[in-house]
Amino acid sequence: MRGLGRALWRKKSRIILPTLIAAGLAFVVVNSLTPRYRSEARILLEIKENVFLRAEADKGAERTALDPEAITSQVQVILSRDLARDVIKKEKLDQRLEFDSLLGGGSLMRVLLGTIGLGRDPASMSPQERVLESYYEHLNVYAVEKSRVIVIEFRSADPELAARVANTIAEGYLTTQQSAKQEQTHAASQWLAGEIANMRQRVQDAETKIEEYRAKSNLYAGSNNSSLPNQQLTEINSQISAARGQKADLEARARQLRELLRSGKPIDSSDIANSESMRRLAEQRAALAGQLAEQSSTLLDQHPRIKELRAQVAELDRQMRNEAERLARQLDNDAKVAGNRVETLIASLDQVKKLASQANEQDLELRALEREGKAQRDLLESYLVKYREAAARENINAAPADARIISRAMPSVKPDFPKKLPTILIVSLASFVLCSGFVVTGELLAPAPLPSVYSYPTAYAQAPMHYVPMAPPTAPALMPQAYAPPPPPPPRGVAPPVLVKPVRAAGPLAPTAMDDIVRGLMAAGESGRRVTVVGSARNVGTTYAAIALARLLGKQGRVILVDLAFGAPNLSVISTDAEAPGIAELVRGEASFGDVITRDQFSNVHLIATGNIGHHGPALAASPVLATMIEALVRTYDHVVIDIGAAPEVPVEHFAALATRAVLVAADAANPATTAARDRLVAAGFADVTLLLGGVRAVAA
Repeated sequence: MRGLGRALWRKKSRIILPTLIAAGLAFVVVNSLTPRYRSEARILLEIKENVFLRAEADKGAERTALDPEAITSQVQVILSRDLARDVIKKEKLDQRLEFDSLLGGGSLMRVLLGTIGLGRDPASMSPQERVLESYYEHLNVYAVEKSRVIVIEFRSADPELAARVANTIAEGYLTTQQSAKQEQTHAASQWLAGEIANMRQRVQDAETKIEEYRAKSNLYAGSNNSSLPNQQLTEINSQISAARGQKADLEARARQLRELLRSGKPIDSSDIANSESMRRLAEQRAALAGQLAEQSSTLLDQHPRIKELRAQVAELDRQMRNEAERLARQLDNDAKVAGNRVETLIASLDQVKKLASQANEQDLELRALEREGKAQRDLLESYLVKYREAAARENINAAPADARIISRAMPSVKPDFPKKLPTILIVSLASFVLCSGFVVTGELLAPAPLPSVYSYPTAYAQAPMHYVPMAPPTAPALMPQAYAPPPPPPPRGVAPPVLVKPVRAAGPLAPTAMDDIVRGLMAAGESGRRVTVVGSARNVGTTYAAIALARLLGKQGRVILVDLAFGAPNLSVISTDAEAPGIAELVRGEASFGDVITRDQFSNVHLIATGNIGHHGPALAASPVLATMIEALVRTYDHVVIDIGAAPEVPVEHFAALATRAVLVAADAANPATTAARDRLVAAGFADVTLLLGGVRAVAA
């Protein structure tokens, strides 16, 4: 990026000069264009019909709001050609050069475009087509989102004309709505008038048929609007019930009298009480009984007067019994009369039933005719109501438009086109970006030599690598602490690189926390951008420590973790591509950087595994290509973390030149092996060695 910045600054004249030229051309063009002014009118769609002027059938209905489809339809009504022709005629737009280019002789550019088929030749169009096309180019109608407001925009070189045309379109739209409603009401009233005339004739014919059929079938209606046979059946049934009740009552009264006579009890009945002769006999008996009682107080029972009075009382009792028997016979006769009346009524009922059964079919047909007549009358009445409402609405001209103008157009002071300052700025910015892009593209595509990143001659870096066979590594406990495999001999005629080994005084080892190590690397600046992680022995958590350190550094910037532990490679297990090539393929030229760099599965850290090492681990550790690779990675990443494995198993002298800072991972700080490993790292050239306790703590980290 710094190189691109220097290239842009070096070739700034190629960017600034075209940008100024484009800005000047844009300034000339926008000032030569004819300005256009925009005016807008706003219409609110609403239901303005008065509830008292609605049809009777619609008064109880709730008028719903307009839906989006209805609003879009009204926008299309405003854009209709009929309304456009009325506005053009009213404002005389066809007489203006702005709307008819042929009035000024025509445009040569449009003629040429029409000739080659990229446009229509104005001369081949009718005057009305030319004016309509220009009219729609100047007009813009749209609905405001989430509202019932329609905006009418009109652009013109004359601000007064733009405002006047916008208002004319709005007023014409309202007039169109009113006319449509009035025409609809007038058409409805005319149609209803014709239908009412037909319906009246149908109703008259239906009523005539009903009366003719009723006279023909003798199906006259009674007082309750029912047929005569049915009414007679009802009346006869009532009479039969009354006669049966009367007969039962008379028979019960006669039976009661006979029971009283048979038992010898005093005769006490309503029939006896209502009989005049019985009342007279009862009065006489009461008078004689009084005399008998009076005489018995002074005379004996065998006295002639007492006997006479008793004989008179007995005679009166006999007469009263005879009168009671006569009343009983009279009740029996009345009961027989009532029974005969019941039989007569039943016979009459049977005759009426026969007549009613014969009239059922005729009555069914009559009811069908009456239903048809009623339906025709109801339809005629509904048509009459609608016709009266339509006629009244037509007479009072009650057809308001379902919209109103809420904002009239006003002449604009500031032109809407062209936007001078934004246009010049956009053209200038586009020219600047385009010229800068050309310069950057040229720099990226131009061949450039790679800078040297080695402190030793180039011939040594290009020398072939010699693979030295190496026996399998022995156990750390059997390997001497001072193990230092000799480096491979340099090629003939090439001086080997000089490794500077700063000497650091040996002192007591103190473990450092992982967070302190990260802060130390961040504060060290350039020298802290690369760090080597080495273990004092195997199985002390060297790989775990390298992963934890890389992930902590990855939270602050771009970090790559390189696996140079050729004796025990482990980093490929956390890679997103465990089978990807690694250091071995990169050194042999079988893969590129893009092939060997993978990602950590659990963080944003990049990884480079060892790859397919085979038996060439010592040769790979001594390869000068590793220095080239590390230098390239340092230029790309903020931090490079190198895992070289256990110090007793690797030639640490080869890795001191790659990263002078080292993190020594050990299980015990007091172990003499830890001190020996630290001294060996210092002797190999590591300028800074930090101790990190490994083992279980490293796994936890």
